[in-house]
Formats: sequence, C-alpha cells, structure tokens
Amino acid sequence: MSQPAPRVPRTPKEGWLIHGRQVLRFRPTIWERTNQRLEITTGEMLPDQEIPLLKSRQELTRTEALKLWGETRKAGWTPCRPKW
Repeated sequence: MSQPAPRVPRTPKEGWLIHGRQVLRFRPTIWERTNQRLEITTGEMLPDQEIPLLKSRQELTRTEALKLWGETRKAGWTPCRPKW
C-alpha cells in the first residue's frame, strides 16, 4: 500500500533540493492570504568551497513554485538540509 502524498504547507516554509552539484532553495518572500510568492535561488556546490556559487534568483507565485518543485522531484532532485 502506498503512502499518501505529504500535504503542501499552508504556512511559509523554506525548502531545499539537490541534484549532483546543483542546489535549489525555495524561500517564501510574501505570504498573504491572496498573494503568496517564493524566491527560488539556484546554486552550484564547488569541490573546494563550503558555500555554493549562487547562480540565479527569481521570484515565483506559490503555484509556479509548487509546479517547479514537483517537476524537479520527478527529475531526480532530492530534499536536502540548507546549504547556505
């Protein structure tokens, strides 16, 4: 019997995904009843550095961020602890 899918949090919560050396950070920036946005930061882990090289930053609606999270998870990205 399969486990039910975890519920998406209704309150702001940071999330991290990693795939090889690439890292994505999902961070709530606006969390109002009718306007919810998250900042998505992309970084690359470098072998000789403790902190990833930050490559890009964009702001998405909650719906767009959830879609990106789902797509990257299906592509093999895995949750990880914060990297910066």
